[in-house]
Amino acid sequence: MTENNHNKNNKADETTTSDAPTLKQTMASVASAFIGIQSGKNRQRDFSQGKFSHFIIAGIIGVVFFISMLVLVVSMVLPE
Repeated sequence: MTENNHNKNNKADETTTSDAPTLKQTMASVASAFIGIQSGKNRQRDFSQGKFSHFIIAGIIGVVFFISMLVLVVSMVLPE
């Protein structure tokens, strides 16, 4: 009986660590949040298994990318 409980605990630990969002999933979640189309399932995964610092860093990278693209487009459109 004790061995059975031990196996259940190992399975719970494995699912907790392996279900953390990957870099691609984190960036996709941040991009979806920027435009407001994130699914409830992904949002729940992010809040329950994601690390706050990863989303902050991904958000800062997303903002820098967005502002850089705006500056690039505006500089191409406006005459010098």
